[in-house]
Amino acid sequence: MISQNLLIVLAAAPLVGALIAGLGRKQVGRAGAAAIAILSVAISFALSCVVFWQLVWGGAPVFNHDVYTWLEVGKLSIGIGFLVDRLTALMLVTVTFVSLMVHVYTIGYMRDDPGFQRFFAYIALFTFSMLMLVLANNFLQLFIGWELVGLVSYLLIGFWFERPSASFAALKAFIVNRVGDFGFILGIAAVLYAFHTLDYSAVFAQAPDLAGRTIEIVGGHPWSLATLICLLLFVGACGKSAQVPLHVWLPDSMEGPTPISALIHAATMVTAGIFMVARMSPLYEMSTTALSVVLIVGATTAFFMGLIGIVQNDIKRVIAYSTLSQLGYMVVALGVSAYAAGIFHLMTHAFFKALLFLGAGSVIVAMHHEQDMRYMGGLRKRMPITWITMWIGSLALVATPGFSGFYSKDQIIEAVGESQIFGATYAYWCVLLGVFVTALYSFRLLYMTFHGKERFKVEHGHDDHAHHQPGVLAHAPRESPWVITVPLVLLAIPSVIIGWFTIEPLLYGGWFGESIKVLPGHDVLAKMAEEFHGPAAMFLHSFTSAPFWIAVAGFAVATWVYLFNPGLADRAARTFLPVFKMLTRKYWVDEVYYNLFARGGVKLGRAFWKGGDAGLIDGAMVNGSASLVERSSRVLRRLQTGFLYHYAFVMIVGLILLLGGLWYWGLR
Repeated sequence: MISQNLLIVLAAAPLVGALIAGLGRKQVGRAGAAAIAILSVAISFALSCVVFWQLVWGGAPVFNHDVYTWLEVGKLSIGIGFLVDRLTALMLVTVTFVSLMVHVYTIGYMRDDPGFQRFFAYIALFTFSMLMLVLANNFLQLFIGWELVGLVSYLLIGFWFERPSASFAALKAFIVNRVGDFGFILGIAAVLYAFHTLDYSAVFAQAPDLAGRTIEIVGGHPWSLATLICLLLFVGACGKSAQVPLHVWLPDSMEGPTPISALIHAATMVTAGIFMVARMSPLYEMSTTALSVVLIVGATTAFFMGLIGIVQNDIKRVIAYSTLSQLGYMVVALGVSAYAAGIFHLMTHAFFKALLFLGAGSVIVAMHHEQDMRYMGGLRKRMPITWITMWIGSLALVATPGFSGFYSKDQIIEAVGESQIFGATYAYWCVLLGVFVTALYSFRLLYMTFHGKERFKVEHGHDDHAHHQPGVLAHAPRESPWVITVPLVLLAIPSVIIGWFTIEPLLYGGWFGESIKVLPGHDVLAKMAEEFHGPAAMFLHSFTSAPFWIAVAGFAVATWVYLFNPGLADRAARTFLPVFKMLTRKYWVDEVYYNLFARGGVKLGRAFWKGGDAGLIDGAMVNGSASLVERSSRVLRRLQTGFLYHYAFVMIVGLILLLGGLWYWGLR
């Protein structure tokens, strides 16, 4: 049986590490802060493995208990507690392992940064926030973890706050996530309205009762209550998991240090929305309309965000758009009720995407923080470990047969093909064409970075810090130290083998049990199970499948253009200039948001300031009343002459008027 105290230590260890590393910086020093933060996350990882073992092989039942009651309002009782089932256990192991690798990697990447200890405090706090989100057994605790993750991501993206671009990116991420979170909290309010409780188990038990229930938001227009709840919750998922149209924050988050790029984009923040929708599967199964919206949004993100990655030159931004695309694949899986496939891809993606980001960081360190791939090239001889591990991560990303990404990604494509839900045909073409796009930008990155001729110069007298010139380095690039390369190797191993061992139980063995619920009419994985004959058979069959040959086409185009004919890419950009401009401008979504919301908000605020505050309040009410008093007093002051006969004259006139008035009213 899983111990409650074990779960408390598992969740709280990174929080304690963050507090010591952050508040006791002077006492523990740089080495102490790093050691304590890493130890705290290592404890969480070890305990996550214990929990995983107890649930999967130890026969432990699902743990669902409140640690204490937080608040009671009438009949509503909300506690702080834990729900630990197989979905939770898989997320715990994935999150803590990737976080541990990022913590170790940070020693090498941030060693010269003055904010070294502050960064360790932040990433440990980020890990705690994610664990609270994953372990929650009620909607309010989920929301608290959700908001904490958003807050700490703001601190991390804007870590180098002296850079205007980093501060802007952090603010952008925070604001866009608030938009999503507004929908999310409305969804939680709708859950409370519908079920009179926020406890997962109670809500999910009553989920079938949603069938046929409606609510009138606008009088005379009834809405399905299940659809309303699911769509509002999905707005929150779009914010956290960067789905169209709330995707704009994620590429800009590259302004933060590379370790946090890996942590945000691999297994933690951006996958929170995927985890949430999978956790809410009993609710989403009640609304095919919501599932169709999820499917179409995910498919649009998977294809159209991947296209932008083809024209990016910043090595981290290419991988960032890759993350957007792969998150779209996960959301597509959720939309066709293949929740297990979405979580499976979340898990495999966590390893190879963290590997790619940390590999990119290794290159950036070697290139003296140069991130433009146009000034790289030929690094494979200088950085063999980084080169090999990044090839492994890229092969997993493009779903090369046998690699982990192959088993998860191809099953999502097949699941969409099996689905009959509205939007499935559109989604199928998006995810199928997305395979070509993924291969194209992935091999483009590898060729521009590691192959071909060197496009940088080494000038030993050049000072990178005094005046940075693109492509001019003070020292020749060399392989990164072991604290950077060891995490790369450890992440490369599961990127190759984890899919082979886990596909059968996770997708076709009912491994998730009651943690994921699918109605029989929506169960595409059950149909696929009839044709699944093991990972080896799937590997052999893949060489005759459409996704494989589409990926080969992407590989061939990238190889021909970027390895043998580099000038061809520039000619293609000039030939297809409108398309190239559309992709480099990211479909002008940022401009629309900036002009409509940011600049529009400023103009609205200025109108309220000048018209309301300066004009009405300061002008009319404050200054106007003072002016009225001043003018009135100026008139009245003239009546105060100081001469006795003036006062007598006024008294006589006043008496005459008084008597005349009395006489007039007396006659009436």
